[in-house]
Amino acid sequence: MKLKEITNCLQNFAPLQYQEPYDNAGLIIGNQETEITAALISLDTTEAVINEAIKLNCNLIISHHPIIFSGLKKINGNNYVERVIIKAIQNNIAIYAAHTNLDNVHNGVNAKIAQKLSLINCNILAPKTNLLKKLITFCPAEKADEVRAALFTAGAGNIGNYSECSYNNEGFGTFRAGEGANPYVGELGKLNIETEIKIETIYPAHLESRILKALFATHPYEEVAYDLYNLTNVSNRVGAGLIGELKTEQDEMSFLNFVKQTMQAKGIRYTALRNKKIKKVAVCGGSGSFLLADAIKANADIFITADYKYHQFFDAENNIVIADIGHYESEQYTNEIIYDLLKENFNTFALHLSKINTNPINYL
Repeated sequence: MKLKEITNCLQNFAPLQYQEPYDNAGLIIGNQETEITAALISLDTTEAVINEAIKLNCNLIISHHPIIFSGLKKINGNNYVERVIIKAIQNNIAIYAAHTNLDNVHNGVNAKIAQKLSLINCNILAPKTNLLKKLITFCPAEKADEVRAALFTAGAGNIGNYSECSYNNEGFGTFRAGEGANPYVGELGKLNIETEIKIETIYPAHLESRILKALFATHPYEEVAYDLYNLTNVSNRVGAGLIGELKTEQDEMSFLNFVKQTMQAKGIRYTALRNKKIKKVAVCGGSGSFLLADAIKANADIFITADYKYHQFFDAENNIVIADIGHYESEQYTNEIIYDLLKENFNTFALHLSKINTNPINYL
């Protein structure tokens, strides 16, 4: 199993184009042509995790948090980041990170939290825009089915829970083939009027090269007529946080105790209770304070996240309960997403879930 096969699988699930600008997700150390024999999945890549990988004969570590966030000018082993890099290279261990791109997909980190908390009717809390484009092309009526099928296979035509979405209408196109042309229909030098189907479909912008390759491969015309448009539509499958509902509303303290037990939190920091039942729940794995306004706008009764600062708790203003369960605690089940994905798609190399608790925070 080559490394590129594994990274392609990960990136099809959580495209790198969906990561935040500050992030450094993707292949951090390693060569895509390397043969992978075993992989270790961990939330972080620490020295202890590197040692665990060596012990298990794993030559790939897949983590949620990237070991390198910003550029390194020297690698001398003066801190844990440099030591991890040195040891990984010395032992031919590749390192891959799926971070905010895995946060931002609808079935990623926040969906896993929602699953653990038994939330239903879940939607992205803060959907992203400008991720979609539209393709319009014109082809002979007898080839329309083949062209549409190729575009759908390449990743076009997906809207929410619907696939193979397109709009089609019949008209006629005109062209005159000049000297040196090799027309699919019509004769050189004569005006041709051809019955054509106009096909419109949308696609994720990052798949454009794949979409166009499929178009050119199946379209019969020597010169393919097509238009590309940028869309400002909201993408309901990509964005930050998640909003869902409990099947049955709960008392605030009962729900907080349920969250503490389910998320294995050593303690929860929370704002004043509002003496209201909990029904709508907003979640964001990791540092989620930037989503408070979105959670309030969505009428969430509680917002579960991490890394809240003292003064930020005041921003609840009795409009919502903020519950900070801890960064590690909110993301600890991320490993299961990666494990299940790879287990479903590959059976030719060993997968291990790290047994190292990489949480740098201890509690009394």
